[in-house]
Amino acid sequence: MLDETVAHAQLPGIAMAVVEDGKPVFAATRGERIAGSGEAIDADTLFKIASNSKAMTAAVLARLVDRGVLDWNDPVVKHLPQFRMHDPWVTTQMQVRDLLIHNSGLGLGAGDLMLWPEPNAFTRQDIIAGLAHLKPVTSFRSGYAYDNLMYVVAGEVAAAAAGKPYDQLLREELFIPLGMTRCQAGRWSVRAVGNVAQPHTRRQGRNVVTAADAAISPDLASMAAGGIRCSLNDMTRWMQVLLDPALVPGWLGDTQRRALWTAHMPMPIGERQRRWDNAHFSAYGYGWRLSDMDGQWKVAHTGTLSGMYSSLALLPDRRTGVVILINGDAEQARTALMQAALKHYTAPGAAAGVLDYAAQLAAERDQRHAAGEVRPDTRARQPATAAATAAWQGRYVDPWLGPASVCMDGARLRLSVDKSPALRGTVMQLGSRWLVQWDTLGADAEPWLQVQPGNPTTLALAAIDPDIDFSYDYQDLHFTRSGDCP
Repeated sequence: MLDETVAHAQLPGIAMAVVEDGKPVFAATRGERIAGSGEAIDADTLFKIASNSKAMTAAVLARLVDRGVLDWNDPVVKHLPQFRMHDPWVTTQMQVRDLLIHNSGLGLGAGDLMLWPEPNAFTRQDIIAGLAHLKPVTSFRSGYAYDNLMYVVAGEVAAAAAGKPYDQLLREELFIPLGMTRCQAGRWSVRAVGNVAQPHTRRQGRNVVTAADAAISPDLASMAAGGIRCSLNDMTRWMQVLLDPALVPGWLGDTQRRALWTAHMPMPIGERQRRWDNAHFSAYGYGWRLSDMDGQWKVAHTGTLSGMYSSLALLPDRRTGVVILINGDAEQARTALMQAALKHYTAPGAAAGVLDYAAQLAAERDQRHAAGEVRPDTRARQPATAAATAAWQGRYVDPWLGPASVCMDGARLRLSVDKSPALRGTVMQLGSRWLVQWDTLGADAEPWLQVQPGNPTTLALAAIDPDIDFSYDYQDLHFTRSGDCP
């Protein structure tokens, strides 16, 4: 199963473990930390776990609730007086619990460009200040829309309530008491820690490192939402403690354990989830997705960052869990492998193989493309000229992403966001339209650039690729011209 996945998806590296009846029964690694380096991945290799960090953030908060340091129903402003949402009423009504269940009224991934691409210069205080400028798309608590910024706020609530930085809280409340000895958060030395997998993307049929680590990993603003790194051994230990409280007596009381896995926010059930899992319910707990799979209770989450994918799924009534860590572009591989692994327990007589699930995912993609959900052909693009764009060159500002420039650099018109070095690229023309060709981001992240002449002139960005990652929330941007180019 594992080797089939690696070969089919041409992965640079992977680590996978299975806990059965509370005990590790399988652990395996394949591939390299850096493709072609000869540096093999092992069970202590660190991976970015991305949004699997959310469950750890929820657990830290649960520990603080257990001790009476805060309460799930506390208003956020009790701990963060500077907290503001776009609607003043929502500001006063937002509780700590709301930060964890994606019910804020903001759109999918709203404000994520303050978190990713990394690294950037946005601080957690910048993110909290930026929330006031993000307009809701639904009313508060009326529905589910996945977000990351509220988890950043949750981490800061925990830090304020406990009186210490959030990365310190993670170590004291989670990593140390549970024996997750390799996990890293906050600022840490990549060289000193060592054995760190690097993210990869596929280019011209090869796995190539993208956004490689510097010698020091900075204190990322995304930490509480998706900035933790752990090894396979760490994640196996995490699964064991979640499945068997007796392993670390007293670490978390029964009431708060139940709170983490209580259905707090209904979620829609997708067609594939019904077909594959025979699912009847889907909901979000505190940092976890909850559902049923072939009549069995499933608690799970995934993690996605550019070039890094993770997946963790538990079947609590069986005290069984599976974790997958991959250092490459591997959304479909992750999905197919996890599905095949879980079916071994939930429907062993009807389980399909990894390649069967991969084929079904490929067929879904082909159907979308046949229906016109495909990236348009933009290969005829040409660099925008100074003459054609003279009327709208200048300095711009967005209320939450901040200042940006659309200015000539030699013969090229360049768009650059001051606080986000990865959001820099060349403005290109395609017929009567403009688009931005980023310097370091892939073509799947490119946006259309829409100019609205006026006094002042405004700019908007819109995704080109219908399959773009939702964290490129271009639809939430509104740049207003603030001055001339230097």
